[in-house]
Amino acid sequence: MRTESKYFIKDNPTPFGIKKVAKSILAHIEQCRYKVKLNMIKCEQTEKKYKVSICAIFKNEAFYLKEWLEFNHLVGVEHFYMYNNKSEDRFEAVLEPYIKKGLVTLVEWPYEQKQMEAYMDCIEKYASETKWMGFIDIDEFIVPKSTDNIYDFLQKFEKNRGAVNIYWRLYGTSGQMERNLDGLVVEDFTVCWPKYCDIGKCFYNTAFGFEENSAWSRGLHHKFWANWKGKNVPPVNIFDHVCIGDINKADTADFPIQINHYFTKSYREYALKRAKGDVYFKINPHDEAYFYEHEMKCSSTDFSAYKYLIKLKLAMEE
Repeated sequence: MRTESKYFIKDNPTPFGIKKVAKSILAHIEQCRYKVKLNMIKCEQTEKKYKVSICAIFKNEAFYLKEWLEFNHLVGVEHFYMYNNKSEDRFEAVLEPYIKKGLVTLVEWPYEQKQMEAYMDCIEKYASETKWMGFIDIDEFIVPKSTDNIYDFLQKFEKNRGAVNIYWRLYGTSGQMERNLDGLVVEDFTVCWPKYCDIGKCFYNTAFGFEENSAWSRGLHHKFWANWKGKNVPPVNIFDHVCIGDINKADTADFPIQINHYFTKSYREYALKRAKGDVYFKINPHDEAYFYEHEMKCSSTDFSAYKYLIKLKLAMEE
């Protein structure tokens, strides 16, 4: 079983066999076909209220919200559509100043395991307000590297790309059983996988349409198929390669942007995360074995987020 390539580690590797080879060949053919189709699109952009927004669903994550909002705002996210999934902590106190400033729109979403439905609701209600809409979680931080602003990166895709997939840089515990929770997540955790995960999160170009409740809407945060004049088209990745199946191509190891995914944080935080359940899993399947499968791949370090630390700390003081 092949678990990694030159630039990627597979999050969910599948056995190698004749069927996999056949699927891979077909996927490469489809990749070329869709690239031609995408290049023929001429999309007219209109000015909207926001350039880049985030749709996020959360449950009992008040402690992490301020850092997450400040960091992602710092790198160019202009608005956050926050879907509250029956939280019982002090999330309202954290979000209130951001709501007053017009940075956050709070939506109550009391439905069990309806994450994709929340995203589709957000698209229907708010896509008209923003040029780009991303779908990320509270443990994910956008880290532009070739620029300091995510819109500067996304802008070149606006003409004819329906969605852009930004890959995960997966972080582990950095050897911490527990930590002082007054510390910053992006500062406390620096040990990560030596290569990028082959999974990421998508940013949707709202000049394109979207077909709800279709085969293309499942897992839309990972593989967002936009719709152009009645035809569904796949996302491209940050190197402008079409994302079909499990094909992931990169041109260099120097990725221009990434999403830092702090999947575990400390060991105690991971245990609490498993115990409380979340917006997607009623019974979290990420058990101890899954933890070590992830943790034992963490053999490198990445300090890319550190260039934003001083600005983040100043923002956190306000």
